[in-house]
Amino acid sequence: MTTDLVYTPATELAERIRSAELSPVELVDAVLERVAAVEPSLHAFITLDEERARESAREAEKAVAEGRDLGPLHGIPVSVKDLFATAGLRTTWGSKFFEDHVPDFDAVAVQRLRTAGAIIIGKTNTPQLGHKDMSDNLVAEAARNPWDLGRTAGGSSGGAAAAVAAGMGPIALGSDGAGSIRIPAALCGVYGIKPSAGRVPFWPNRDYWSARSHIGPMSRTVRDAALMLSVMAGPDRRDPLSIDSTPEDYLSACARDLTGLRVAWTPNFGFDWVGLDPEVRAATEAAAHRFSELGCSVDEVDPGWADPSEWHRTLFRAGIVGSFGERAREHPEWVDDSLAALMEAGRDITMTQLVQAQGQRSVFYDQARAFMDGYDILLSPTMTGGAWPYDGQPGDIGGHPVQAVPGGRWPLMFPANALGWPAASVPCGFTSEGLPIGLQIITPWHADALCLTASAAFEAVQPWAQAVPDL
Repeated sequence: MTTDLVYTPATELAERIRSAELSPVELVDAVLERVAAVEPSLHAFITLDEERARESAREAEKAVAEGRDLGPLHGIPVSVKDLFATAGLRTTWGSKFFEDHVPDFDAVAVQRLRTAGAIIIGKTNTPQLGHKDMSDNLVAEAARNPWDLGRTAGGSSGGAAAAVAAGMGPIALGSDGAGSIRIPAALCGVYGIKPSAGRVPFWPNRDYWSARSHIGPMSRTVRDAALMLSVMAGPDRRDPLSIDSTPEDYLSACARDLTGLRVAWTPNFGFDWVGLDPEVRAATEAAAHRFSELGCSVDEVDPGWADPSEWHRTLFRAGIVGSFGERAREHPEWVDDSLAALMEAGRDITMTQLVQAQGQRSVFYDQARAFMDGYDILLSPTMTGGAWPYDGQPGDIGGHPVQAVPGGRWPLMFPANALGWPAASVPCGFTSEGLPIGLQIITPWHADALCLTASAAFEAVQPWAQAVPDL
């Protein structure tokens, strides 16, 4: 029964708590029991907060008994990626520089989760300063993939994805600067959505104006993500680019249909140099064509976009060097090899190259906007292959080498960040090795509700939450 409970959707758990059918104490105890059982092999967490979680659960139970007003996530256990400040709880950013750092404030998203009644059980694993697509660092053991403990959980929200996939809480808070929600969601077989830039305020933030990193939910079901997003979305003046409008009803959006919508499917955005595993191609293409069952027209397309890889590398690497370069010089031994390689690659970028890259990003936006004038939804594979070894590199995929230096090496991921558009990864199958495969769903400017509608519609025809790893 405990296993059933930890794999029950948050939407159902919240209703059971609200009706006093389920105690928050029982739920938190079950999740922490699951953590004790599987965390030693998964390393999904950098820091656990079991004592305060149990104390919060007792208070949540008392609130139900006293008939108090309850938030939408009352009593629901949630994990928080260790790139978000949490008051009174260690926040390392996966870095030796902050190994003992304990903030005295919450990030906006964390604050809103607490206000909604969520109970934080711990901080999930992430690479140093969130710089790459794997969740290893110099502070904790590398996060493993629940479907194969020899493989990576992905990154940079890898611990969050692993925790959700393994039943260590139904929902998790992640962030996505170049695929960091969608990469691990695809590799771990869970749902993840990167909302529009500014949909969830990003405070504190070392660079508000780049508008590339977005905050979003990770879950096993689309409606759980919609519920979580509904409590985090909305403007905040501390983030100057937060969207100054009332968010839509995201749970209601999950019940809408897609009849008459135009869907574009692309295996590689027209980038012929992108390697694609044949099993991934087959699974994602079949998944894309299921949208015809939902009343959509589906076209295979080449969007005709200019290759964004070079200018994206410039922006990504310059941002890393500008934000952390001086600190790295103080203690080079505290910088892991992949971050050091990124910084080395970025130190020779000139001011002219940086300004040109920003201009090329604008040109790319105009190209993508013009293309999407003809479509409502764009589909692609999320990742081009399955999870690779947690202590290795992806190597070749589909006969093409993967860029050795991490940071934007997945060209199907970072375009949505550069555009600021909503993008989600939905599980759509497994490789012959039993590794999850994800389908990416991209929708245009501020169409977050449509992204959730499309995700939920696909989930209805090809559900995935009943598949759980054997741990």
